Amino acid sequence: MFSRAAIPWVAPFGVFILLLAGLKSLAIPQPWEALLWIVILVAVMWTTSRDVIDLRPRHALASIGLGLAVFALWIAPDALVPGWREHWLFSNDIVGRPTVSLDDAARRDTLTLLLRAARAVLLVPILEELFWRGWLPRVIADSDDFERVPLGRYTPLAFWATAILFASEHGSYWEVGLLCGMIYNWWMIRTKSIADLILTHAVTNGALSAYVVLTGEWQYWM
Repeated sequence: MFSRAAIPWVAPFGVFILLLAGLKSLAIPQPWEALLWIVILVAVMWTTSRDVIDLRPRHALASIGLGLAVFALWIAPDALVPGWREHWLFSNDIVGRPTVSLDDAARRDTLTLLLRAARAVLLVPILEELFWRGWLPRVIADSDDFERVPLGRYTPLAFWATAILFASEHGSYWEVGLLCGMIYNWWMIRTKSIADLILTHAVTNGALSAYVVLTGEWQYWM
């Protein structure tokens, strides 16, 4: 299932997950932690993935519009239904509970906020789309040689497995994560373009980052 050919698609996401688990335990002060995130992720993507990263969307306007729509869907449950996230479906020992990853000092530090937003908008969409839309559906469709599977090919198992796993990555926000994963998967099938998915994801994350900073809803920055 895993081969050297998978490294460009998987390595940045794998490092991202390791950083999520490891950097907090080191208790590095902000904004240095936020800067270290960017330095490490840029280095990994440059050394392993630059040949597969595509930043030339074919449907830029539609991708931007879809990214904004996904942002609206992401915040809608909590904005429209008071106490939605407190329901046991979204706050329990299995999926976790909404938490704030930045302390009070970090939330008042402009550089930290800029670096955190830059990570969310410029880096996370690339590393996540390489993994979730570029590699995983293809390896599910053909575990012997995922490169034989064209980008954006639809198979029911790959579509739903990817959407469900993408939802699980988002903890207490699994229901909007599932909806988001389904929409992103559909757009990948329609466009056959990693670049369009990166743009859509970047717009979603950019709008969400602006919303977080402007409204103080810090729990969205997991």
